[in-house]
Amino acid sequence: MSNEHVADGADHGELDPAEYAEFMSLAAEEGFDADDLDLAEHGHVPLPVLAVVGRPNVGKSTLVNRIIGRREAVVEDKPGVTRDRVSYEATWNGRRFKVVDTGGWEIDVLGIDAMVAAQAELGIETADAVLFVVDANVGATDTDEALIKLIRRAGKPTVLCANKVDGQSTEAEAAYLWSLGLGEPYPVSALHGRGSGDLLDAVMAALPEAPPQTFGMAVGGPRRVALIGRPNVGKSSLLNKVAGEERVVVNELAGTTRDPVDELIQLGGKTWKFIDTAGIRRRVHLTSGADFYASLRTSAALDKAEVAVILIDSSEPLAEQDTRIISMAVEAGRAVVVAYNKWDQMDEERRYYLEREIEQDLVQVQWAPRVNVSALTGRHMEKLVPAIETALAGWETRISTARLNAFLGELVAAHPHPIRGGKQPRILFGTQAGTKPPRFVLFASGFLEAGYRRFVERRLREEFGFVGTPISISVRVREKRKRSK
Repeated sequence: MSNEHVADGADHGELDPAEYAEFMSLAAEEGFDADDLDLAEHGHVPLPVLAVVGRPNVGKSTLVNRIIGRREAVVEDKPGVTRDRVSYEATWNGRRFKVVDTGGWEIDVLGIDAMVAAQAELGIETADAVLFVVDANVGATDTDEALIKLIRRAGKPTVLCANKVDGQSTEAEAAYLWSLGLGEPYPVSALHGRGSGDLLDAVMAALPEAPPQTFGMAVGGPRRVALIGRPNVGKSSLLNKVAGEERVVVNELAGTTRDPVDELIQLGGKTWKFIDTAGIRRRVHLTSGADFYASLRTSAALDKAEVAVILIDSSEPLAEQDTRIISMAVEAGRAVVVAYNKWDQMDEERRYYLEREIEQDLVQVQWAPRVNVSALTGRHMEKLVPAIETALAGWETRISTARLNAFLGELVAAHPHPIRGGKQPRILFGTQAGTKPPRFVLFASGFLEAGYRRFVERRLREEFGFVGTPISISVRVREKRKRSK
């Protein structure tokens, strides 16, 4: 949503017309104009997604850094440095979009062709357009040809980048790539920036202006539940238990599940779509082969879900993987339920230490519903659906602008921001810019410290609930404008 949209009222996030009129009135009273009120980053329309794909060491991460205008993607002169799918926000000619840097595609030394398909499937499946990168000095290889077949099968708009063209002498090499059948190859030097403008113009032509929801949350369909957790915490056992039959393979060997298994399951009088995912390894960049691609698939399953049920093995001490997986779900903006599995294996001593571990290590999700279950015996499985429904209700909660500002007025009066540098910033008014998860924008007279923002979030939860959902709070500061003479 652009500033123009806000100015003329054509599109204002998820506010209804009455709330929008009230919001604009408050803004005018406090000296904000339309340029201050750009809520695009908090709206519900996703940015267009561009997947940068190619075989190892063709310069994908260098190109990503060139596109986003800063060095964030890790670059090293050897293949295979990038393994996670990493996304960044970029802007070109006033248009915002998301760039996804993917790991290099190659066939495993053991010849597991499915690995190529898995990586290609993820990179392309979540994108609105594909930027296919080829090393112009090497030319097209058999791996490039195989990837092109996958791209064509997906039917996504594709831009061909002939990278490592550092001068006119190598432009002829790029011309040979017309033979790939992907249209004009754009000669680029990602390292030096040569030709990047023409390439980005072509990318903008390929990306949609108003993209559809990339990770679909179909209205009226079954609610999507991702079962996530580190290997061997009992995700597949839990799925089998709620399904009432052996739907997926269960084995004591960690990592049995490699592909997400989507299952429509009747539970609590409703139909749910459960996604059983592969366990997330301690350090994704150290895994290889099918386990690496399983980790990528887990991320994709989380992207498609509405609520994440995070399984934790209660019989073992909390691990760094557990907190990292929770962070993934929170950062993805999903509703969250924490399920402590293998409760039947607990004794009193372990319960005492578990509670201490939860207080110390899981403070970031104190708001998440908790269920203590046993996938093996079925203990407390009936509590899972109410916890999921509670989390989804919090995830979709909306507070009216009038009610929110009445709350903020009382809060500021009772607990003003600390004075810093002789000044005391004040929250002037706020609005809820969206749901799924709830997103709030506060308009203030000065910078609000992180500690005060956390205090506001805590009080929002105390007042309005928001059980089971992360909350996003951003601040717009009123800038002093010079009066024209």
